[in-house]
Amino acid sequence: MTELAIPATRAETPWLFSRNLDLAVFGGSALLAFAALVLGARLGILHGDTPPWAWLIAILFVDVAHVWSTLFRTYLDGEELRRRPMLYALAPIASLILGVALYHSGALLFWRCVAYLAAFHFVRQQYGWVAVYRARGGETGRVGWWIDSCAIYAATLYPLLWWHAHLPRDFAWMMAGDFAALPAFVANVAAPLYWLALAAYAIRSIANGVPNPGKDLVVVTTALCWYIGIVALNSDYAFTVTNVLIHGIPYVALVYIHARTHAAPESLATKLLRRGPLALLVVVWFLAFIEEAAWDHTLWHEHAVFFGGGLSLESFAWILAPLLATPQLTHYVLDGFIWKRRWRHPQRSEGSGRAGLAAVGRTAHPDPSLRSG
Repeated sequence: MTELAIPATRAETPWLFSRNLDLAVFGGSALLAFAALVLGARLGILHGDTPPWAWLIAILFVDVAHVWSTLFRTYLDGEELRRRPMLYALAPIASLILGVALYHSGALLFWRCVAYLAAFHFVRQQYGWVAVYRARGGETGRVGWWIDSCAIYAATLYPLLWWHAHLPRDFAWMMAGDFAALPAFVANVAAPLYWLALAAYAIRSIANGVPNPGKDLVVVTTALCWYIGIVALNSDYAFTVTNVLIHGIPYVALVYIHARTHAAPESLATKLLRRGPLALLVVVWFLAFIEEAAWDHTLWHEHAVFFGGGLSLESFAWILAPLLATPQLTHYVLDGFIWKRRWRHPQRSEGSGRAGLAAVGRTAHPDPSLRSG
């Protein structure tokens, strides 16, 4: 299978997919989040819980669905399965076993570990976009890497630190109490570092003679959505729409384009995607609905309007919660492997490096120096 080469210079394109698609995926998902905030304000729900219709769109159709989209990058591609069979066999098994062990030690411990793993996953994805845009733009300087890395980590980690230092909040990542409290001074110390990192990024971006608009878009939208959704506002609805839309929508786009350009021609992923992106959405939406129906019927009992009545199986939560969380945990584990790429850059003085996500573009070029990480 031919991997996509990262261009040596900006001469080809600094965009990840294409200019219009990048703007639609990254800018569009952020605009959708902001539009949801405006809609929430007009409907009087901006400072309240996520209503069922918003939960259906943001959580089921985006957040849970993007977890299942990983299938098109992994289990639905026979060639990829044969390349790393142990990883794909052991990841869900290990996730289930570890989940059961954690839940046996306490439900709060289980959900706390899941919450922190999810937060780590969300943070690293935003860093991954920045890393791959640097690669696409041919940026190799060490100073630039420090500025970019500090900016994207500040944009994500500072709101999380602020959250930990201002508990309780009217929202949670997984369930109430899943984050541990930190002293208030932690956020006070981090605040000037946060603004300094973002200011340094802005100054460098403005002063840079050759812009990287896709990278700028990711940093700006990440900073805005995470700050507004976690720090500026205090509601489950605001956190939900600003958190999951900019995370899930670009990821699904990445999976779709990668599967269309990289999956084996006779793989199930390729056969399904010959019908276009709607085929992927139908598959992942169906699986997401089944998963959430299982959660609601057995443990949560919160969305009977969508799933109907359920069973009282809370006494079996020790196995049901880890089992139903296995797709999510497997997604987190696999995401740490499937998008890694190592390359040798002809103008790079730092040796080999790694982009946090696959370098995918519109054209493929054989490059023997590219190897999966």
